Amino acid sequence: MLLAAHSYLARGVSVVVPVYQSTKTLPVLVRIVSTVLGEEPHEIILVDDGSPSETWGIVRGLADSADCVIGLRLGRTSGQHSALVAGVRAARFDVVVTMDDDLQNPPEEIPRLLAALDEGVDVVYGSPKRAAQRGWRRVSSFFTRALMASALGAENAHRMSSFRAFRTDLREGFSADLGPAVSLDALLSWSTSRFSAIVVEHHERAEGESSYTFGRLLRFAVDTATGYSAIPLQMAMALGLLTALFGVVVLAWVIGRLLVTGSSTAGFPFLASIIAIFSGVQLVTLGIIGEYLARMHFRVMRRPTYVIADRAGLRDEGAVDR
Repeated sequence: MLLAAHSYLARGVSVVVPVYQSTKTLPVLVRIVSTVLGEEPHEIILVDDGSPSETWGIVRGLADSADCVIGLRLGRTSGQHSALVAGVRAARFDVVVTMDDDLQNPPEEIPRLLAALDEGVDVVYGSPKRAAQRGWRRVSSFFTRALMASALGAENAHRMSSFRAFRTDLREGFSADLGPAVSLDALLSWSTSRFSAIVVEHHERAEGESSYTFGRLLRFAVDTATGYSAIPLQMAMALGLLTALFGVVVLAWVIGRLLVTGSSTAGFPFLASIIAIFSGVQLVTLGIIGEYLARMHFRVMRRPTYVIADRAGLRDEGAVDR
């Protein structure tokens, strides 16, 4: 049973699905979600993240044939989390459920997420028993979640997944301009610290391959760490202190050797290695600072998180198109 809705939100469930190049799975997903939620007031918001035209044609067709389906098409590919933010801002009901479009998240698990949300928390993740992914993807996802858990400082963040349920009013914490490269999980942590997780099933992909490569996962982790945490800067400072200490130790060793043996340290190899170490540390530190400056630059330019180019189905007039 869902908790009572706030005055400006109807009681029910808004299922937000970011869509990218999906064609075969969407009709099946919509049918199963509608069956699972049954008489519970609900809507299914399909956010097309700049896919080829045939994907939007399917989304529009589903919106025209089912009153509960709403379609949003972003003008260009903005990323999964930007698409999620667009869908969350358009939600009309007091609880949001997010899930992927590939049927790896079983819609039959949605009632379990909603039940867990009634246990005094604001966000519930559906953490898979064993992700149906390749080994490298599981490992890289694990380290990405660990990094984000450390950056966000949220309990159970290490068990986060794209299958989540949360209270819609949490979006009030991120109603302003956000700029590009957002993380929905980081944004939710701005509004609450009451996170939880339950174990759910995780199926094989019904269609295609995941668009998340190792490079994209790494990029997402870096964006989250630099966008919502000062930890990289703190790590850079700690690295600088360690290298400075190392330099002092090396200097003491060189002087001590000269005083004790009367001979200096061998020249070029020693000097080259020291220069390489210190130059590497400087470049890493500059790179971290550059990431922060780049994010500030895009914020100052007021680069939008997303732009909604088209809609299908019922329209939420209060949605923010950026």
